[in-house]
Amino acid sequence: MEPIILASGSLRRQEFFRLLGLPFSIMPARIDEEDHGNLKPRELAEELAVRKVNNIIGLLSSRLPNWIFGADTLISVDGDVYGKPKDREDARKMLTKLQGRNHEVITAMALYSGKEKNIDCRSVVSSVTFAPIPSEDIEWYLNTGEWQGVAGSYKIQGLAGCFVSGINGSYSGIVGLPMHEFYVMLKENGYSYGVS
Repeated sequence: MEPIILASGSLRRQEFFRLLGLPFSIMPARIDEEDHGNLKPRELAEELAVRKVNNIIGLLSSRLPNWIFGADTLISVDGDVYGKPKDREDARKMLTKLQGRNHEVITAMALYSGKEKNIDCRSVVSSVTFAPIPSEDIEWYLNTGEWQGVAGSYKIQGLAGCFVSGINGSYSGIVGLPMHEFYVMLKENGYSYGVS
């Protein structure tokens, strides 16, 4: 299989790539994730994923590899977008807003194919329901530090799973990489997955 540049420092995405047996190297993109413009949440996630890939294309312009992959995960509730929290207070506000209700988790994926010289971008939207969370439980969760560096201030695959009363959609997409859709994306773009 051909190597893929992963334009992300996300440990979750690296774990998925290892699980899938994909050869990859890590080259985190440097983009402004705060520039939302007037985009809707799904459009914004896709825009950020494409920006990450384009950032790496710009850095490697003279020696482009065949495959570059970027992704972005956002949380949306009432039309508001939540990315990674800036600090503990920001995380507290996010968790307080999410508790006791549904929200959407959007993971966008952008794949550059050197053969086709194009970027394919797709996104998956899943729904997560949080049970009501007492303020002391929010403080307990904040004390774990698990909220740091993750969209919406929680990891569904971690202790925050205690707060989740339901999901509808792609569990792996909520974690950070919708595996089925990613697999289909690779195959449809001509990546020889499973072929040495």
